Amino acid sequence: MTNLTSLLVANRGEIAVRIFRTARALGLATVAVHSDPDADALHVRDADAAVRLPGAAPADTYLRGDLIIKAALAAGADAVHPGYGFLSENADFAREVLAAGLTWIGPPPEAIEAMASKTRAKELMRTAGVPLLDPVDPATATPADLPLLLKAAAGGGGRGMRLVRDLDQLKEALDAASAEARSAFGDGEVFAEPYVERGRHVEVQILADAHGTVWALGTRDCSLQRRHQKVIEEAPAPGLPEDLRESLHTAAVAAARAVSYEGAGTVEFLVTADGRPYFLEMNTRLQVEHPVTEAVFGLDLVALQLRVAEGAALPPAPPQPTGHAVEARLYAEDPAQDWCPQTGALHTLAIPGEIRVDTGFTDGDTVGIHYDPMLAKVVAHAPTRAEAVRALAGALAGARIHGLTTNRELLVRSLRHPEFAAGQLDTGFYDRHLDTLTGGAPDAAPAALAAALAEAAPGPDAPLAARLGGWRNVRSQPQTRRYTAAGTEYEVRYHPVNHPGIRVVAATPTLVTLEVEGIRRAFHVKQNSNNTEIYVDSALGAHTFTRVPRFPDPQDRTEPGSLLAPMPGTVVRIAEGLAPGSPVTAGQPLLWLEAMKMEHRIHAPASGTLTALHVATGQQVEFGALLAVVQEEPQA
Repeated sequence: MTNLTSLLVANRGEIAVRIFRTARALGLATVAVHSDPDADALHVRDADAAVRLPGAAPADTYLRGDLIIKAALAAGADAVHPGYGFLSENADFAREVLAAGLTWIGPPPEAIEAMASKTRAKELMRTAGVPLLDPVDPATATPADLPLLLKAAAGGGGRGMRLVRDLDQLKEALDAASAEARSAFGDGEVFAEPYVERGRHVEVQILADAHGTVWALGTRDCSLQRRHQKVIEEAPAPGLPEDLRESLHTAAVAAARAVSYEGAGTVEFLVTADGRPYFLEMNTRLQVEHPVTEAVFGLDLVALQLRVAEGAALPPAPPQPTGHAVEARLYAEDPAQDWCPQTGALHTLAIPGEIRVDTGFTDGDTVGIHYDPMLAKVVAHAPTRAEAVRALAGALAGARIHGLTTNRELLVRSLRHPEFAAGQLDTGFYDRHLDTLTGGAPDAAPAALAAALAEAAPGPDAPLAARLGGWRNVRSQPQTRRYTAAGTEYEVRYHPVNHPGIRVVAATPTLVTLEVEGIRRAFHVKQNSNNTEIYVDSALGAHTFTRVPRFPDPQDRTEPGSLLAPMPGTVVRIAEGLAPGSPVTAGQPLLWLEAMKMEHRIHAPASGTLTALHVATGQQVEFGALLAVVQEEPQA
């Protein structure tokens, strides 16, 4: 048995904070590493010691195994936990950790290596008798093989994946998938397999020790995905027949035994609409969605990882599961704008109720451009699936999240969607329902009035009549304020007493109570420190209002046809042959921007001529930067 005393987490953000929580409970000292942008991040503040990794980009910091090992030795750590992502599935890094005399909190390097390439892993699983989808050679693909899913052999998380429904698009998709895979994983190998329409993404959590015991810790459903990245996960996977569940457990244990696995890992399957399972991949690490399994089995998987790494034996069988757990990933992104990631100050992050919240942020932290835009994982556990779903939706609906656009409303609507409530899950959920789930924003007019009243209120101790606008010479005339929210401008005219259809019950700078069409509602108001934005939260929804200046800034105007960066990021690709003077067609992809682990296309807004190109491949741009200009061709 090894007796660990100090643990370095070779990661950042939410997962580092989560691992530190368990390490402290076990009496271990904790060591963080951080890039320059993360110098004041929560995981750094949370650790007993922290070591700087100079630079900002992952390639210079969290992917530098040599620097991380030096940090562990310098800080006196005797073990390294990789978390997920970054170096967590890098067999060479695991070997270097062990060679330095440190304990590796993960599977043997040989097991990581065996599963590192999806193509080699599939060959290994075929030998072990695990069911597989037959691969398709892109060079000989026919219309009968469509649709095809292209995948990066060396990666995950949706990077290097493309769906192809037309053979004419196959070559372009292969080139794009290979380029993205090479950028993300340093390996451009891509393979193709049949795309299963309305399939389910179901996985099995496994845990193994060095003494021959392998646990299959139930199933998880992770079918609700955007861009092949998971959004909502739950355990157990609902609606699976018992024989299918058992066959998945058996296949997962066989996969683990085939590579002499130790520690925590996940075996992922695609389940067809008629209930046939196929092996997808094995993740040789802790998964993002591990909390739902912890909740159902009453376990701490990180604690078990540490015990296994120390040499302890697992009991012969795991505890029995109870209840149901659902997890939602709260992202700083705009689902209605092609999932565009958001950056900036997070003024408030408060989620009510008896809910588990794993996060790497607190109020006042900044969400930068270099890393994943996930703000938090929010998890509910209850005796039944319906109760867990309802609790999670209620907690998210009541959350106060100020400063950034998030996918919170999408999560709430997804959890309350009839298909999801009925357990009718498949990977095409957002393809079918995204427009409905992101449309029809709640009426912002009452919230805009609440914002205006809160601004006018000098303080909670003043009488109500004085608080509602008693500073004008002509008291009978209404006061006016103008705001924008979600692209819509609101002009609020309010009077100390009279508001059509609305009665003002009370108003302070932070809380306004209105009676709207006979129903009394509370509106919680918060103004940010720069005094330009006002956040209003109520049971009717959350709204962010930006004050409209009396005189518009002439510099805000841009030349017609200007293409502006929708986010800060890096130009990773420019369309072949594109240069000033090139003809373009409406919708043609011109540029590819990468930010926060996601790639975004910049399309031509209309057919015409590219008159200016202001960026080059590899260039970093800020939000709103002018990328190019397209002069629209005159209409016939």
